[in-house]
Amino acid sequence: MNGGIYRRGIIGRGGCVLLALLIGFISCSDGGAGFSGDLLRTAPFEISKWSPGGGYHADPRSVAVSLAFSRIPDRASVERHFSLNADGERLSGSFRWNRGNMTFLPAVPLEINRDYVLTVAADAHDEGGLSMDRAFAERFTTRPDHNRPAPVSVSPAANAVVNDTRAEVRLVFSRAIALNSLRDYVSFDPSMNGMWRLEGDGITAVFTPAEPWTYGRRYVLEIKSAFAGGNGMDMGNDFSSDFTIGEDQERPFLSGARRLSKSGGEQQLAEGIAGDNSGWEKDDRLRLTFSEPVDALSVKNCLVSEGASFRMETDPGLYDEVIFAFETPPLYESRFSFRLKAGVKNRVGNESGDEYVFKIFADGVLSKPPALVGIRIPMAPGSALDNELTAFGIDSLFEDLPVAPPDVLENKKDRYPYSVQTETWIECYFETAPGLSVNTLSLMELFRIEASNNALVFSPRSIRESGFSTPDPCPGWEQYQRLEIRGLLTNTVNSGVVSILIDSGLGDSGGNRNEKKFRISLLK
Repeated sequence: MNGGIYRRGIIGRGGCVLLALLIGFISCSDGGAGFSGDLLRTAPFEISKWSPGGGYHADPRSVAVSLAFSRIPDRASVERHFSLNADGERLSGSFRWNRGNMTFLPAVPLEINRDYVLTVAADAHDEGGLSMDRAFAERFTTRPDHNRPAPVSVSPAANAVVNDTRAEVRLVFSRAIALNSLRDYVSFDPSMNGMWRLEGDGITAVFTPAEPWTYGRRYVLEIKSAFAGGNGMDMGNDFSSDFTIGEDQERPFLSGARRLSKSGGEQQLAEGIAGDNSGWEKDDRLRLTFSEPVDALSVKNCLVSEGASFRMETDPGLYDEVIFAFETPPLYESRFSFRLKAGVKNRVGNESGDEYVFKIFADGVLSKPPALVGIRIPMAPGSALDNELTAFGIDSLFEDLPVAPPDVLENKKDRYPYSVQTETWIECYFETAPGLSVNTLSLMELFRIEASNNALVFSPRSIRESGFSTPDPCPGWEQYQRLEIRGLLTNTVNSGVVSILIDSGLGDSGGNRNEKKFRISLLK
């Protein structure tokens, strides 16, 4: 028995007398060199203090791992049963002792963003062989707390209908929060005055309105992503929930769509993909009428167009009629469509559930852009009696342009001599919308004559809308607008293709523009 290790639990409560007899017996038989007196102590062998302590430690360089024992430990036993793990990986190191205190010196310095577990197995014992009653295990970390706060529950619940106009709003979060975060990052739409308070160790926030909620109105609770918890971490994402005061559950719907003309006329639009709502002008507007006042911005967001774009003329707010005008007018004689999607909201947030489609034909007579019908050119510009006018329609292609010099035609001096700048003119005839006329500046910018092989050169100098060189218009074109472009024409001995051109973009007095390019090609 001399030198044996008595484990915990060998001596029971009723063994005191027996223990005394054994001690006396051993003392007599071996001269007193028996059991150590430490075995008779009632204090257990345990770790009474440790460092660095649990929780987060920001600077691993300042962390000292140490243990203080209640009795003088057997160093080899403690070192054998000691471990320090970093994220599951055991660290090696050395030990420094000062009687009942031990310090562990890791071979590699502790690091940030690691979780550490310090353990001493129950088999570790003191100098007398008394082992610990239980294993020792503690944790500490150099990893910052990255748990973001998040709403766990909200009352009233999302989409709830509340009849109590004095109802409080309660938010439960996943971790403790700061009162200032509620004031800075939580709001209601429409805005509502009131007071926030915290309950339940700071995880429950309660809002008490300063005045009654408005009956029949939908409120949206919004929490911004910057909302922070007690650890300084923000939510990272916006959060919203809504509730309605009152029992209005009726959805709004579109009761009509009309075309509004500039003159004040209206046209009810036929709905459906087969509808052909013709006669639309570029200045027309669209009026949508609803079964009850709706949020105009929600109407704007639900209106989708193809082939044209709209802008909302109605101010933001609640209206039973919302008006739109063209942002980009459709091309003349083009077809476009617009669609009103579901989701139009009324004053309490109820959303429309139907979708409406309208087909439109942009063929309004006042939106017709100016178009070239044909030209007329004098063959004898110097004649006082007969200019010998020759006309060419827009469909003319490679017809003969008889621009001849005097010596070719019996030496008539009223023709186009070679290499001489001759004053002449070109009449242009245009089809326009009723009451509108071609923009002359636009025409002068876009008009030109091109000739291959340098057959002739024309330099425009002025344009006339009246007081024409020839009093009567071209027969058959009397109903069209006539403009006269005067300039200098230089004839050459060369033959070639002569093209009279008006580039795209020709405009009129009503703002219509023709994106078509006009060309009449003739042979000289």
